Amino acid sequence: MRILVTNDDGIHALGLLALRAALLRLGEVVAIAPDRPRSACGHAVTLHKPLRLTPVELPGGTGYASNGTPSDCVALGVGEQVGPAPDLVVAGINAGPNLGWDLTYSGTVAAAMEAAICGLPSIAISVTSYTATDFAQAAEFAAYLSQVVIQHGLPQDTFLNVNVPAVPASEIKGVAVTHQGRLIYENRIERRTDPRGGDYYWFSGDRVDHRGQPGSDIEAVAKNRISVTPVHLDLTDHTMLARLRVWDLTWPGKIT
Repeated sequence: MRILVTNDDGIHALGLLALRAALLRLGEVVAIAPDRPRSACGHAVTLHKPLRLTPVELPGGTGYASNGTPSDCVALGVGEQVGPAPDLVVAGINAGPNLGWDLTYSGTVAAAMEAAICGLPSIAISVTSYTATDFAQAAEFAAYLSQVVIQHGLPQDTFLNVNVPAVPASEIKGVAVTHQGRLIYENRIERRTDPRGGDYYWFSGDRVDHRGQPGSDIEAVAKNRISVTPVHLDLTDHTMLARLRVWDLTWPGKIT
């Protein structure tokens, strides 16, 4: 099996190195990741500058640093720029949770999404701590889940988003198959003043406590369970289609 690994924390991130080491037991692993942190870049792709791949020595082999985004890294790997196309793409291990609506911001999740767009089974995996330094438990679960995915396959246009609680192994309460939770922030934009008296703005905000959503990824992690969420590329609100079709959308060609 040939596995492509990437992330949004950079080619030298501890999570990527732990993931790569665990997956080497399953087959050939190719690491292509951004040359610097690209967290919260979403599904951005590079259209207006050349993309480059620079060989980088990693423990036990060579990886490739790219000046592009995580989605670019998947496109380069799938495009056989560094060898045959992979059988599986695993993105991570991300430092910090990717739960609920935060999926739309994550470069790590977007990398798995890009792989699904390319028709490949893929997994995004995160540890729910921004200061995590021990990724061994998450890496072992990623290797286990990779085997399961290869065995069973994934539906077209679907990937798995995984969040591993940042607690000791003895405190993990199992694995939960979950849906995407609802997640919002309070006071998202903070206005500050620079030394010259000018205003500037900083994304910050506090997460509202969204525990109490049964079956959600947020609830599972709060209960120290590994959350595995199937994510589909189709964002259509199918329940709205019938309602929308009865609206009078006959446009006269101008605003009346």
